[in-house]
Amino acid sequence: MKPYAIVWLLILASGVTTAQKIEAEDIRKIENEDPLRPARAAFYSAVLPGLGQAYNKRYWKIPLVYGAIGASIYTYDVNQKNYIRYRNAYKRRIAGYNDDEFQGLIASTDRLIDGQDFYKRNRDRSMLFILGFYFLNILDANIDAHLKQYNVNSDLSFKPYFDVEPTDASAVAGIKVALTF
Repeated sequence: MKPYAIVWLLILASGVTTAQKIEAEDIRKIENEDPLRPARAAFYSAVLPGLGQAYNKRYWKIPLVYGAIGASIYTYDVNQKNYIRYRNAYKRRIAGYNDDEFQGLIASTDRLIDGQDFYKRNRDRSMLFILGFYFLNILDANIDAHLKQYNVNSDLSFKPYFDVEPTDASAVAGIKVALTF
C-alpha cells in the first residue's frame, strides 16, 4: 500500500507544478491577444475580397475566394448577354422584322419569352451567388481571425490514476483524461 501512496503523491505534485506553469503561459497568451483582430480582418475582406485572408496569413484561401466570386461574375455576364439576345429578338419579332438570329431555330414568340425568363432567372441567381460569396469571404476572415486567437493549451493529456477502493481497501489503477476549458 505504501508504494502506491508514494507514487500517488509524486503524480499529484507533478500535476500541481505543471498546472501552475500552464496557467502562467495562458496569462501571457491572453495578454498578447488583439481583440480588434477579427474586426480588422473582416474590414479588410470587405474592402478587397481576399485581403482579410492575407491578413490572417491564410494565403491558400485567396484563390478560392477569387475563383468563387469570379465564376459567379462570369455566369452573371453570360446570362445577361443571352437575356439581351432573346429580348432583342423578341422585340424585333413584335415590331414585324424577320431577321433575328433565332429565325430558323425558334418559330414562336412564346419560346423567346421563355428564353428571356430563363436567362433572367439565372442572371438573378448569379447575382445572389456573387453577394453570397462576398459575404462568405468576410465571414471566413472574421471567423479565422477569431480561431487564431483561440487558446489551445497542452493540457489535453493522459494522467495515471491511483486510488483506493473504499469497500475493500484494494488499490485501483487507471488513466484519466483531463480536459480543461
